[in-house]
This record gives sequence, C-alpha cells and structure tokens, in this order.
Amino acid sequence: MNGTSEGPAPAADLGPAVTESDDGLAPRTGRTGRTGRTEPPAYRSVFTTAPLAMAVVDAEGLVVSANDTLGTLLGTDPAALAGSVAADLVDLASDAGTWHAYREVLRGHRSRLRCTRRLKRADGHSLWAQVTVEPLAGTGDSGDSGDGDAPGLLLSVADVSARRELQARLRHLQMHDPVTRLPNRALFFERLTAALEAESYEHGGTGRIGVCYLDLDGFKAVNDTHGHRVGDRLLAAVAERLTRCAEEAAHARSGAPLVARLGGDEFALLVEDSTGTDQLAELAAAVLAALQPPFELADRRLSVTASVGVVERHTAGTTPTALMQAADTTLYWAKADGRARWTLFDPERNANRMTRQALAATLRPAIERGEFALEYQPLVGMEDGRVRGVEALIRWNHPQFGVLAPNRFIALAEEDGSIVPLGRWILRTACHQARRWQLAHPDEPPIFVSVNVAVRQVWDSDLVADVAHTLEETGLAPELLQLELTESAVMGSAGRPLQVLKALSDMGVHIAIDDFGTGYSNLAYLSRLPVSVLKLDGAFVRGFQYDAAASGAGGANPADEVIVEAMVQLAHRLGLTVTAECVETSAQATRLRRIGCDTGQGWLYSRPVAPDRISALLGHAGPGGPAGVQAGVGNP
Repeated sequence: MNGTSEGPAPAADLGPAVTESDDGLAPRTGRTGRTGRTEPPAYRSVFTTAPLAMAVVDAEGLVVSANDTLGTLLGTDPAALAGSVAADLVDLASDAGTWHAYREVLRGHRSRLRCTRRLKRADGHSLWAQVTVEPLAGTGDSGDSGDGDAPGLLLSVADVSARRELQARLRHLQMHDPVTRLPNRALFFERLTAALEAESYEHGGTGRIGVCYLDLDGFKAVNDTHGHRVGDRLLAAVAERLTRCAEEAAHARSGAPLVARLGGDEFALLVEDSTGTDQLAELAAAVLAALQPPFELADRRLSVTASVGVVERHTAGTTPTALMQAADTTLYWAKADGRARWTLFDPERNANRMTRQALAATLRPAIERGEFALEYQPLVGMEDGRVRGVEALIRWNHPQFGVLAPNRFIALAEEDGSIVPLGRWILRTACHQARRWQLAHPDEPPIFVSVNVAVRQVWDSDLVADVAHTLEETGLAPELLQLELTESAVMGSAGRPLQVLKALSDMGVHIAIDDFGTGYSNLAYLSRLPVSVLKLDGAFVRGFQYDAAASGAGGANPADEVIVEAMVQLAHRLGLTVTAECVETSAQATRLRRIGCDTGQGWLYSRPVAPDRISALLGHAGPGGPAGVQAGVGNP
C-alpha cells in the first residue's frame, strides 16, 4: 500500500520508506524474528488478535511480523507483509522531515515518531491514518539499534478518517451561514487576510483588491411584517442572485468574486486581483440590477433594494480592518445619500470628518483633566442568577460633545498612543473600585475586576510592571484581576505579546478573550494560550431571538445554538469558563443556561450603572459562586 504523496525513498541510509495505515500486521506462526528470538506464544497471540494495527520492524527497517488488524486495514494478507520495507507501507519517506525522524528512531537516537498520513489501500480506497513508531521493550534509548540483540521497533497504525471527516464537517459549519449556505464572516475575513498577505500578490496578479459591501434596505420591515421565517427565505433568495451575479462577472484571471453573508442583512463580494475601480463599479451596478425583479416566495411577492459601499485599492499596505472600515463607511454614505445605490469610497470625504479630528486633538488633555469615568454592567451567573461580576465601560464627559461612548474615542486613543496612559487610569480606577466593593461587603465572596487591554498597551508600555504596581498599590489580590483582549489580538499573539500574557498569567492574573467568534479563530492555537475565559460575541446570542411564533411551526433554526453549544463544550474541555454577551430576553437566557454558559451579560439584567448601584446588586441572588466585577474600555 502506498501513500498519496510520492517521493524517492533515500534507501542508501536505511532502506525503503514506511507508509501509514490503520490495519495491523499478523505475526507468522512458528517464525523466528530477524533478531534470532522466537516470540512466546502468549505474546504472539495478543499481538495477532490486538484491535490496534501493528507490525514488528527489525533494525534494518524491514517488517518481521504483522497482525491481522494491519492486514485488514491495508487490504492484504498480513503474512505477505513480512519482509516488506516498513517505511514504504506507511509513506514515511514522502517528506524529508518525517524520513529523518524515522531514521533517528530506527537508530535509537529518538524515542518516538508520530505522524498522520493519507494512505491508499490495495482496493484503491484512501484513508487517513495516524502512524506511531517506537522501540520495543528492551531496546535502548540510545545507541545503535542495529545490534543483533535489539528487538527492533513497533509500528502501530490507527485509522483516523472518521475524525478527519468530522473536523472537516465542523469547519464547514463554522465557516458557512446556515440560512444562505454562503461563506460567513469568519471565512470571508480568512480569505481577505490571505489575499492581503504579501506572498499572494508579489509573484503575480494585479496587486489590487476590491470589496462590494451591501446592506438590504428595509429588511427589518420584512421581518417585522412577515416574520423571521419569510425573512430567512428572502435572504436565501438574495444569496442565490448574488452568487449568479458573481459567476457572470467572473474575471478570467481571478475567477468569480467570493460572496459572503457577514451577518443580518449584510453581504459582501470580495474581488481579488481587481483591475481597478471600473470593475468594482460594474459589479456593484450588476448587483443592484439583479435585485430589482421581485422575489416570489410561496404566496408572497416581495421587492427589496440594496445600498452598496465600494472600495478598491492596492493590497500593499492594506489591512482587513482598514479595508472593511472603509467599506462600512462607504455603505453608510450610500444609505445616507438615499439608498438603492452604490457609492465609491472617497478618501477626501473620509478625511473631512471634523468631529473625529476634534476628539483626537483633545484626548490626551482630557486624561489630565479627569474627564473620564467608569460605569458598570452586571455579569450574572446563569445557574443561580447571582451577580458574579460587572463590566465597567469607560465614558468621556466631553465639554463640547457631551457623554461619549468608548466607540467614539478608543480607536483614536490606540492610533495616537494615548491608550497607554488612559489604560493605566482605567486599570488603577477599576482595581481601587473592586477593592472598595470587597471591603464594603466582607460577608460576600471576593469580587474580581476585568480590564480590557489594547494591543498597543502590550507593545508600548511595560504592562506587567504596571499591573504589579497597581495591585500592590490597591491591595487587590492578583487572582481578583482579569485582563481582556479581543479575539484577533489574542489569536495573533506572538513574540513579546505572548510573553507578556504568560508573565501576567504566572502572576495569577486571569486572561479573557473578548468578542470570541468574530475574529480569525484558531482553535488549535487557543489551547496553547494562557486564557481562562471566553466571552461569546453578542452576534451569536442575537441569533437566539428566533422563536416558534416568529419562525413558524417548525421553530427556530438550531444552527446558531448548535455552534454556540460546540464552542461552550470546547471551552469547558479546555478548562475555560464562558460568558455570553448581549443577553436581552429570558428566552435567550434559558437557552444559554441549557447549553451550559457560565455567565450572561446584557440589558435583561441591567444597563451600565454607577458604582454605587452595584453594591445594592451584589447580594440580591442567593449564595453561589464568587462575585466579580469586570472593567474596561469595551463597547457599551
């Protein structure tokens, strides 16, 4: 049996290569191995009937004996495998790294090799297999395994095809919208990020990229009038027309644009290797034309229009965030200009936002003048209803513009670096407040405070020293402090940021991922981060607003709940707790409790309130887990 990948086996050093397989090789009855030893009958019986596919390999890399399970897995007679080159059976020579590792194990310089291979059986069927090679009992950990007394290696093969298939199905569910079957926001940003990487355009292509970001006009009225079930059918019909439009506009060089549903009634068409603004303008006009004919949905005839924001630019120097911010701004312009139209991004128009400039100019002095304050929104235990924490949201009491929410100035603070002194003020104020709550309620469990941290704070300040100094100054225990970073910031942590997070975790400070599920999720990387809490983005909870009355006799589409439940189970298996944001109805809270969410946050429990209001809430529910307070610069 051969692996699907081909490559010459460097036989001069060791003999032919090994391939992976899930079936075991049966030992030949009454046969003495190449080491000169005859296996005891009891051991040979266990080996032959073992459910794990196995083979004994001698010091030269040749199969001494194989069990029946390996023969079944490979679709061949196990006796015929004796004398075969083990590396050829499981495709270990197809890449240099695996081949070198296998030789190290064979020579006794390495204790184990484990790898995954795609193998082809004798009947032509393929399978994914996990191959493990390790010395047999009695083989030394070092030295030359070619010694005549060495019993050789044990090759074991496990069929992991079902697991690989399940992983592929889960990824498809994670990356596709259940209503329209289109790629979702996560997959869209994955493709967008890949398209903006330097290697994707430095070796060919136009070096340009374009986005048509569209929003259906008046879609809320359709949901309100006809119900969410009809609204979902309309979204699916719109998706079909957008897909046909993209196929018709396919460019010979770049192919059809990617059509994705970003959420709600928002869609995007991503054009890689675009040829200029004219191509994007033609695509936007074609989209509007495709949506003009009425939609026939059962006994209903519905009409819908769309507003489209168009952005086209060089890929060099562009980030996914900047591109989509420009697209979102342009979409807003299209709606403000009258809807049912497309608008091209205008850098000059964007540069003339005087309010933004005024805020940027007064941000640093505002910190010195003490114009900022914190409000707190409770986090409630899903099981017992107890106030377990609050999220503190920063407000700017601007003398000219009034009270400003964080989304009006946090981005500015990150751009000009004032987020560093502002972050220090938030950290100090939140820790002092948490300590005051703790002293004011000695009979209550101690409360923790969570502070949102921007990436620039990690790079531009000594965050570890700032945290240590603040904890010493306020008397707050490290385990009562939690730091939040956005998903994209945490998942992209490497080098200094990752070192900082690990240092903070070693101090006893907890690390949380905010808005989980909206960034570029890397679940494999998640397990290696010093994270203790996941906060599910409110977009998932808003998907729970469907109910039987709105969606018909069939009830709600369970896809959102299935995805959230999978993420909660994943988090719990990794030892993490889960907080659901934007909980607004009792029905949402009930479903989240059934799924297993640990805490909830949203207007169902309370809007953000002043610190003195929190004291009255801390003892409302019965005894339960520890109470907590979450503070930071997050969105309201």
